[in-house]
Amino acid sequence: MLTLQRRQLVGHDILLARHGNHISTMRVDRQAGRVVAYLDDGSVDSAPNLITPGLPMPATVRSVLREDWKFFAVATACTTGFAGVMVAAAVALAGLSGEPGMTQLLSAYSGT
Repeated sequence: MLTLQRRQLVGHDILLARHGNHISTMRVDRQAGRVVAYLDDGSVDSAPNLITPGLPMPATVRSVLREDWKFFAVATACTTGFAGVMVAAAVALAGLSGEPGMTQLLSAYSGT
């Protein structure tokens, strides 16, 4: 079962174990896969963000959207196209009917 949760950054735990309260700020270097800590004395330390490089990370909403964006784009385009066809069909039926009541019924939009 797919559960969307925040990814746990192992590098934070490693750096906290090494330096404790002497860390002033931390940032994630996603390109290098590391967490970088700036210490109180001005030095910099970093730790890897993964326990094992082959270990799959849990899925997040952002990772699912990044992997499946083409599917969501196609589904959105299909839904928009279908809605457009339905609106066009309603307008065409209203125009084909010679009855004014039918025209009003098919072209009326209730805002509430």
